[in-house]
Amino acid sequence: MNLSLGIFARTFVRDTPAEVAGAVGAAGYRLAHWNFAAIGLPTLTFDIDRFGEVHRSFDAAGIGIPSVSGTFNVIHPDVELRERQTAEAVRLIGLVPLLGADVVTLCTGTRDPENMWRAHPGNTDPDAWTDLRKTLDPLLEAAESAGVRLGVEPEPGNVIRDAPTAARLLAELGDDAPVGIVLDPANLLTPQTVSRQNEILGEAVDLLGDRVVGAQAKDVVTAGYSAAGAGLMNYPAVLAQLNRIAPVPLIVQDASEADAPRVRADLLRWAAQ
Repeated sequence: MNLSLGIFARTFVRDTPAEVAGAVGAAGYRLAHWNFAAIGLPTLTFDIDRFGEVHRSFDAAGIGIPSVSGTFNVIHPDVELRERQTAEAVRLIGLVPLLGADVVTLCTGTRDPENMWRAHPGNTDPDAWTDLRKTLDPLLEAAESAGVRLGVEPEPGNVIRDAPTAARLLAELGDDAPVGIVLDPANLLTPQTVSRQNEILGEAVDLLGDRVVGAQAKDVVTAGYSAAGAGLMNYPAVLAQLNRIAPVPLIVQDASEADAPRVRADLLRWAAQ
């Protein structure tokens, strides 16, 4: 398997984009998923000058940016806040091509008002799906205008919580919609289900494989997540499943700065097996 391996830029929080790019490169990575939180700014930053600064810094360091975070709680119960952040995300999407990226990642939201990754019983209500679709409409229009794709990541605490709900969304939006799936295998597993890893990930690849635009690498532990290789998952088997889809960037998540070189080395070793 030939890995196109990257890491979350916010693994290396620094004062400037140049410092972040330098740290990414020093850890051995040549791709980085960008989030303005890496330099202490809001994720939904849309200052065109900062986009230019990031692009110049990463280009000088030889680091590519395949994807950019556009995450916010798209079904937040505060409608006014949701609408304001939707408008900010639309502006950010329009600037993403300045970074050379072609995917903007989203959070499909939760009714929890405080944590956009935390599950809420209201997430499965029909009105949550309705609000998700309503918020997606202007984001999809912005993505089409910018020539980029939205990356929807199934998250257990969000409306799109697993492979079947992701497949439902894709079917409703249609094949021509500028949207794909960011597949994080750890999000589909728990300590209780990790023994069924091949079955669960196999179903996800069968359902979503031709629409996957990016993948992420972290691991399942007894409480939450860890860096890849520090948990319960069989990572050579994970990579074998990912090898069934067209090559996409694999972005390391939940690794500490100190552990990032180890994760890279392990992923490359497992991919070569």
